[in-house]
Amino acid sequence: MVGARASGDAAAQEVIIPRDWSETAEEIACTSSPPPVVLICGPKNSGKSTFSRYLLNALLPSHGKVGYLDTDVGQPEFSPPGCISLTVVDEKIQDLMKPCIRGAERSFFFGDISSKSDPKAYLDYTFNLYDYFIREHYQISELNGSGNSVFPLIINTPGWVKGTGYDLLVEMLRYICPTQVVQLKISAERKNLPGGAFWLDNDRQGSQELHIFLLNSARRNSENQSILFLKDARSTRDQRLFDYFKQCFPSNLNIVTNKELAHALAALPPYVVPYSKIKVIHLHCQVPSTEIFHSLNATIVGLAVSSDLPAKSQSGIPWCVGLGIVRGVDVIKGLLYVITPVPLCILQEVDLLLQGYIEIPTGVLQVRGCLSPYMSTNVLHKISNGDL
Repeated sequence: MVGARASGDAAAQEVIIPRDWSETAEEIACTSSPPPVVLICGPKNSGKSTFSRYLLNALLPSHGKVGYLDTDVGQPEFSPPGCISLTVVDEKIQDLMKPCIRGAERSFFFGDISSKSDPKAYLDYTFNLYDYFIREHYQISELNGSGNSVFPLIINTPGWVKGTGYDLLVEMLRYICPTQVVQLKISAERKNLPGGAFWLDNDRQGSQELHIFLLNSARRNSENQSILFLKDARSTRDQRLFDYFKQCFPSNLNIVTNKELAHALAALPPYVVPYSKIKVIHLHCQVPSTEIFHSLNATIVGLAVSSDLPAKSQSGIPWCVGLGIVRGVDVIKGLLYVITPVPLCILQEVDLLLQGYIEIPTGVLQVRGCLSPYMSTNVLHKISNGDL
């Protein structure tokens, strides 16, 4: 297989990009007016994330910025699992094989690793983020200033392309109307999406300017060496949560291993959150009122501000400003203890905790020899970070 070599720094793993991938990315990058809106789809482990990173790098030199709408709640690119987010990227990705946590411009906490928990809310969040991007970064108006530049958008999608997953993808394609669709295929044909503009009715096939690129999944090079690797979904999610909560500490602290991070988190003084100052919203289940705060114990929650509600939201769920770990509950004093990398100036505005099904990685919970274990019902150690 003839390909282009793509790598960042010396420590980054070299990736061999097939020629059809590089030619497709180059053709899309040459589109300037209007900037491309590219949706990438295909079954799981077909290379969607790797191609999207490569395409992002190809678009940056001519546009300076690229929007990235990540709708894969199980394995998002720049955000922790359970989130649907829009990130504006202005620097190249150095390692095409490794996702990295970056601050999202706007994000929703969906609270699960699959859209099947609430397909309606999933589409509502996705469409709200797309509308936000178009309004803020793709349309020049008197309100946002004629001097503002517009830039491309990449939409990465989940690998669930059958049944309800297929229906959701069709709805997304019809709503977004991308200028380019990149469809990745694998060798097992029965797992692939239909060819062509499968989301359009026959009488609408030619009604829009659309370019469809069909690419084969890159698995082997000419020497039969692996190019892309099958992902262990659970370990990948855990690693992204580790990377997210690693932001609780200064970068010069030299936390290298997940074990070191787990001990550092266990020893970190949490924020104190009085019950009276927050409201809890359960995204995918109902909890008796007497058990609401008990149910938060040792969970990951979305942090939100009730007044920060996006336009045209049907769900009534506001933007998410970050995630937190509820590491203890004091039922006597009516206090929660929360660990989060969200800056205090933003945290002070938070009055909503969004609870879903995102679990704390096992490696964080299994910490021995610490004075502050998780799931404490009454945390007694001194708090030094301040109140929320």
